[in-house]
Amino acid sequence: MAEIVLRNLAKTYPGTRTPATDDISLDVRDGEFLVLVGPSGCGKTTLLRMIAGLESPDEGTVHIGDRDVTDLPARQRGLSMVFQSYAIFPHLRVRQNIAFGLTMRKTPKAEVDRRVGEAAELLHLTEYLDRYPAQLSGGQRQRVAVARAIVVDADVLLMDEPLSNLDALLRMEFRTELKRIVGKLGTTTVYVTHDQAEALSLGDRVAVLREGRIAQVGPPLEVYDAPADEFVGGFLGAPPMNFLPARLDRSDDRLGLRFGDQRITAPVALADHPSEELTVGVRAENIEVFDADGPDRLAARVEVVEPTGAAILLTVDLEGRQLKVQTPPSFRIGPGSPVWLRVDPERMRFYRAEDSTAIRLAG
Repeated sequence: MAEIVLRNLAKTYPGTRTPATDDISLDVRDGEFLVLVGPSGCGKTTLLRMIAGLESPDEGTVHIGDRDVTDLPARQRGLSMVFQSYAIFPHLRVRQNIAFGLTMRKTPKAEVDRRVGEAAELLHLTEYLDRYPAQLSGGQRQRVAVARAIVVDADVLLMDEPLSNLDALLRMEFRTELKRIVGKLGTTTVYVTHDQAEALSLGDRVAVLREGRIAQVGPPLEVYDAPADEFVGGFLGAPPMNFLPARLDRSDDRLGLRFGDQRITAPVALADHPSEELTVGVRAENIEVFDADGPDRLAARVEVVEPTGAAILLTVDLEGRQLKVQTPPSFRIGPGSPVWLRVDPERMRFYRAEDSTAIRLAG
């Protein structure tokens, strides 16, 4: 086991002006499962490849445990990697595929058999050891790739979008299995994905990347509930966080928030905010929907109704802005209907109008 320490990693590919990674510093704790997530081109795979030794940084250092491995080749870094493609050998049986790394290291046969057996049992592959990859399902092939990576007992496990080639149901099933396996192994793991649902469900911590920089890093629910800026809130979540321009109203004793011509009570802590203009962020599931007016409710109109099974997703128009609102499946309403929305001030998140960064309220 080993921690990973990245300091000031920068990488610009030849022929481009924009850095793939731009001064990234990050610590991955010993035994931690860290997920790198972000849109295509944000630098997450480049960062993973620099940890692996498959790319050399222009600047910065990579430490694994107590070793500076910045200039070491991949084979000397004490890590294993699972790629987006299964990358298993079609002409070798499952047993030989799993054992491949150990065989290359000339590990004694008895030790190879023991480790392969343990990995196969952990990944529910024991009954498939004598089959060829063509005789396996996509999920089983991916399990073979993971077994081959963990069998070498590396200090660090790196995964580059390993589930992206699976269909939605298989991806969900294997995600659960992968979390169980990595938790049992306790191996320091860095996992790359563009799928925010994977990121939130798998990681001990999530690092959200944007344009070669880390926008936010923290426990999944913390990053989801309190995004550091509008980009993070808009990227994580399905649907993404709603953002509404608002104005502080100090016209009477109760501090208010104005959305167009409508006003609701604002948290008292906002009284110290120096600007009148700000943006309110709120998740769809944190908006209550009513069929009648009441205190601190905002009038809106339903545009689209989308049943999802466990809930109903409404797209509503509020003062010319579209919001996503989640209601229980028992809530019956149609397009064009008026609704009234209420948000607990404790569930609101606030962002500066000038740069979209979070306003942290005292208390």
